[in-house]
Amino acid sequence: MADALVEPTRRLPLAGCFNFRDLGGYPTADGRRLRWRTLFRADGLTRLDAADCRVLAELGLATVIDLRTRGEADERGRFPRDLLAVDYHHLPLIDVLPPTEELEHYREPAYVTARYTQILREGSGSIVRAVEVLARPGSLPAVFHCSAGKDRTGVLAAVVLGFLGVAVPTIVADYALSGEAMVAMLEWLRQENPDSAERIERLRPAVMSAPPESMAAVLEHVLAEHGSFEGLAQRLGVGPAVRRLRHELLEPRPDP
Repeated sequence: MADALVEPTRRLPLAGCFNFRDLGGYPTADGRRLRWRTLFRADGLTRLDAADCRVLAELGLATVIDLRTRGEADERGRFPRDLLAVDYHHLPLIDVLPPTEELEHYREPAYVTARYTQILREGSGSIVRAVEVLARPGSLPAVFHCSAGKDRTGVLAAVVLGFLGVAVPTIVADYALSGEAMVAMLEWLRQENPDSAERIERLRPAVMSAPPESMAAVLEHVLAEHGSFEGLAQRLGVGPAVRRLRHELLEPRPDP
């Protein structure tokens, strides 16, 4: 009985990922919680090995949503569907990565806020399609990911959690969890690319930056512009999909 009360770990320890996390367990405004082991967020999934894919198969993973640019997907590869058959959707949130000279600006929370707001605005079409894919019958369990699992993934996670009724402080706290994973990712980059120390150092601000105040400011902007996440859902035309998502992803209300 005691084992049934133990919540699953939020971070899944996969050999080929640093930032594969479960979005389950978060409380919503109406007193419910997100189901565990149903919706995940992650960094790049191209390094998953056979053992990793067996773990995901045991979870019943059905859908992968890739938020990376076409260039990233072509250069680095896609989810290894030869190891695990999934429904794969490539839905880039941006067309191209920012130039290297802009990466140092990730040290500035205001820049990160502006960047995320731009992703939210310019990537709205992919956000709509992602929500609709997640809401389709048989799509869950699902994972959405980018390269680090922090910026583009963080924006989509914030929107989806907001649609589900998760409070802003909880959304911000979930975003900030990427910080620990970024330390491991940066160390891996250094070990895998010993001759590229200068290039990796230029990447460091963009990799390591996960300022909670930036995500909080983005969500404040969303609420100021749309009044609520319900207003944003209506603006994007995903109201019916959001209602289906709530039905699939939220546990029943507890008995009074």
